[in-house]
Amino acid sequence: MAKKHDSKTSPGFLRQFFSSLGPGLVTGASDDDPSGIGTYSIAGAQFGYLALWTAWLSFPLMASVQLMCARLGLVSGRGLGALLRVHFGRWILWPACLLLIVANVTNIGADLAGMAAATSMVTGINIRWFTPIYAVVIAAAVGWSSYHRLALIFKWLTLVLFAYVIAAFLARPDWSTVMYRTFVPQLAGTIHFRATLVAILGTTISPFLFFWQATQEVEEDRERGRTTLLMRKGATPAEERSSRIDVITGMLFSNLIMYFIILTTAATLHLHGRTNISTVQQAAEALRPLAGNAAYLLFTLGLVGTGMLSVPVLAGSTAFAVSESLGWRNSLKFRPWQAPKFYSVLFAALILGAGLNYVGFGVVAMLFWSAVINGVLAPPLIVLVVLLSSNRRIMGKYTASPLLQGLGWVTAAAMTAAAVGMFMPGAK
Repeated sequence: MAKKHDSKTSPGFLRQFFSSLGPGLVTGASDDDPSGIGTYSIAGAQFGYLALWTAWLSFPLMASVQLMCARLGLVSGRGLGALLRVHFGRWILWPACLLLIVANVTNIGADLAGMAAATSMVTGINIRWFTPIYAVVIAAAVGWSSYHRLALIFKWLTLVLFAYVIAAFLARPDWSTVMYRTFVPQLAGTIHFRATLVAILGTTISPFLFFWQATQEVEEDRERGRTTLLMRKGATPAEERSSRIDVITGMLFSNLIMYFIILTTAATLHLHGRTNISTVQQAAEALRPLAGNAAYLLFTLGLVGTGMLSVPVLAGSTAFAVSESLGWRNSLKFRPWQAPKFYSVLFAALILGAGLNYVGFGVVAMLFWSAVINGVLAPPLIVLVVLLSSNRRIMGKYTASPLLQGLGWVTAAAMTAAAVGMFMPGAK
């Protein structure tokens, strides 16, 4: 007699699982942007396996914050910007938006720089040509394509990041040391390590992800035909469960890739004494165990692919935050002439970010320090997310649990402590 399909492993379950993946997966994948790749590469090259423990320790922290953001959008029917405007007023709203804008524009500039530098590396064409080209391509894709098409592309683009997983095993690291560094957290007392820790937290738990996650839950509702706030308010248990699966899967994917980028660069670059990464060419060498002489091309595909995923999210989250704060019409399903104010902010963020590439900063330095800026600016926004998620008038029966609230407060405290510690005196 044939066995019955277990409901947890049947094709129907798998179909339902993959159909649940949407905003959370895109958010998690966009977290591994060029700034993230650069930061994790620096951590692995400079400190070897020492930072591996940050991958599993940061997972519950980032997942808790993103779960709260997802529920806020799903249950209230509003994005984070609109919630701040309604429940806190402009004295909290505009400083929060300013923090987001500074972090996002810096991040956009760094990601565009990384994409341009990687493309220049394999083509030999001057880097200055590619920054405006990528900015224009992204603006056109966001302004004149559909959200569903973009989301589908975003999901597939993330697969290139698995190259780091394969490269890590091909590099044949010392697995006993890897396991020890993974599960026994240790800190180095140097200023450089403290700054790297802030950068890792900042590129993992980034302000733009908070706004994007909440807004995309609203966008999903709009796609289902819930065009008014009244129609979007509330959530069914099935919708909440689907959102939770989506978010946790996205965050797990993000941290898995983070772990293997640190591991790969530690097992290749650090092991061979290449501890100082100052160019994208040096960072690309980590993929040589997998791709050989094609490592530069594979690295470029990864950096450009994740940039095409993350830069629209960065610019879009900026536009949503400002538009929701001012009550402007906003949605990615609108075309620029249907929501001109929304798209003017989105395009302005791209222009300002692209402009940072001509100030004279080094590309790798931009990738790293944009992550540090995110790490310094994120804690106040996390506090606001926890307060909103704990408000029963907003969340009803989906008010954040004590565990979720506790993890949110721990996240804000840990990131604050890391940022303060970076400025403490110590060895270089």
